[in-house]
Amino acid sequence: MQKSRQYVIDDLSMKESWRLFKIMAEIVDGFDTLNDVGPAVSIFGSARVAEGSPLYQQTEQLAGLLSQAGYSVITGGGPGLMEAGNKGAFESGGESIGLHIHLPFEQHSNPYLNIKSDYNYFFIRKLMFVKYALAYIAMPGGYGTLDELSEALVLIQTKRIKPFPIILMGTEFWSGLVDWIKNRMVMDGFCKEEDLNLFLLTDSPEEAVAHIKKHVII
Repeated sequence: MQKSRQYVIDDLSMKESWRLFKIMAEIVDGFDTLNDVGPAVSIFGSARVAEGSPLYQQTEQLAGLLSQAGYSVITGGGPGLMEAGNKGAFESGGESIGLHIHLPFEQHSNPYLNIKSDYNYFFIRKLMFVKYALAYIAMPGGYGTLDELSEALVLIQTKRIKPFPIILMGTEFWSGLVDWIKNRMVMDGFCKEEDLNLFLLTDSPEEAVAHIKKHVII
């Protein structure tokens, strides 16, 4: 019985060791694929927004303005607002990049990509979003959008990366979260008041691009 149990432990240990090689290979592949990407802005948002909706059109317009300003656009490469971001960049003649995650649903990539990079691990994909972005724009979205937004805020707050612009697009959508941060996290002492300066809340694509241009000169 003891030998059998030890065999299982050794077998699991070997599998975990080989997984490290898969992780390393995915990181190296991402670095190689994105190595020549120009100054870029990462746009996050829901995969569940229909083409032609006001939110889709706003994201498309925003990405087009970013491209015209000389920035590449990075999204998750999927449907919904990711597609809108890539489409706006692609059709404006800019560099359109998709960091595609393999999922059992919502996993197809959109057709508006100049560069596509594939991932199995979320944490590696988030590394690429941060490494190659000079700014973050969070459109309305779900848990994935919150995860990516929180990652950037924590890294900047703890000075693990240099500060860069973070923009929350959509005052109606994001104001509840911002109010909760102010009235609970800051008031209860879990965040400092100056941490509220880490992001800009706006409804204007033009203001978002101007804010990025002010802080990120290319």
